[in-house]
Amino acid sequence: MSAPLLPVTLGDIEAAARRIEGQVLRTPFLEAPRLSEFTGARIFVKYENLQATSSFKDRGALNKLLGLSEAERSRGVIAMSAGNHAQAVAYHARRLGAPATIVMPETTPFVKVANTEGFGARVVLAGETIADARPTMETIAAREGLTLIHPYDDPLIIAGQGTIGLEIADDLERNDLSLDVMVVPVGGGGLIAGIAVALAARRAEVEVLGVEAALYPSMHCALHGLEAPIGGATLAEGIAVKVPGIHTLPIVKAHVADMLLADEHAIECAVAAFLSVQKTMAEGAGAAPLAAVLADPARFRGRSIALILSGGNIDPRMLASVTVRSLERDGKIVALRLTTEDRPGVLGHIATLLGRSGANILEVSHRRMLLDVPAKGASVDLLIEVKNAAHAAEVEAALAADGLKARRLKAGDGGDVLTG
Repeated sequence: MSAPLLPVTLGDIEAAARRIEGQVLRTPFLEAPRLSEFTGARIFVKYENLQATSSFKDRGALNKLLGLSEAERSRGVIAMSAGNHAQAVAYHARRLGAPATIVMPETTPFVKVANTEGFGARVVLAGETIADARPTMETIAAREGLTLIHPYDDPLIIAGQGTIGLEIADDLERNDLSLDVMVVPVGGGGLIAGIAVALAARRAEVEVLGVEAALYPSMHCALHGLEAPIGGATLAEGIAVKVPGIHTLPIVKAHVADMLLADEHAIECAVAAFLSVQKTMAEGAGAAPLAAVLADPARFRGRSIALILSGGNIDPRMLASVTVRSLERDGKIVALRLTTEDRPGVLGHIATLLGRSGANILEVSHRRMLLDVPAKGASVDLLIEVKNAAHAAEVEAALAADGLKARRLKAGDGGDVLTG
């Protein structure tokens, strides 16, 4: 029996590469020694967060726009997107003189909405997810005669994303490198479908794995004939897709070895690791491949792994929260509550003790009107910076030796230093 005909071929991807050459960045594909030490695998990273709109979506959006007629571009285009596809369509549509309307879920991070509007697009907010935004998009498109630029389920989009696979295959050949596994974030499947087609033709020995957010296992369920709850608030909103693509699904079935799921904790840790270890910005979706490796290191240990860092458009407030939470998990930021006497000089004495112990005070909250504090006492909440968990224990011991017993605070304990 002959293999089924797939909607995208290597020839389509090679044509896309020629079409978009010089208009998108040929992104670096570099070894990451510190991540390798961190995970026990030999890690390479494809830095798609360095594109003009900070994600791989530039490739597919541009390839689709260039495939339209002049009349279609002049009438205008429309897209539905949680952010990265929106920005890519807006940016390249403006370059090509095509009016762009973007329908985005109401939950889209502010930074992505602002960036999309900054590229000259009209933004319409509707629904909680991409699927919820679709009826609004279809209504506007029909009323105004706009051409849809789909975020993933279009052969020209898939072919554009597949140029990443061609670049990696070329880099492996040029540098005489071998690769065991490619790990790709998956929403609707456009990115992994394009890469899988390219690698199947150029580097068939490479195992291609997809990673979905555990709250949105749509492709995983489709591949295995399963039903599972799909939805919820995820840090990886860029891959929060409820239904895989009609064009992408058969390609994934043909060329992808497995579909992994990354929970929110693993995604959060991966975002923090890219920032602290690799000194690069990754949004939740872009960090999903590293999250999969961190969640199951035994599967990848000793193997040569390529991670697609698909985007870096993370909300600054969310990044700050992830960073502080990471430091707290590592024991480098500690929140303490002390109950002390309410008398002059106590705060100065505590500050002196902490200084002598090598701790840095980040924030202080001093309160007297709590019922669990003696009438002549006060509660002092401290957020301190320390070297590591062992140093934190030394600081607590120094406070206890001076008669000041400290209680560790966690988020939800009601400490001002944690809740702001």
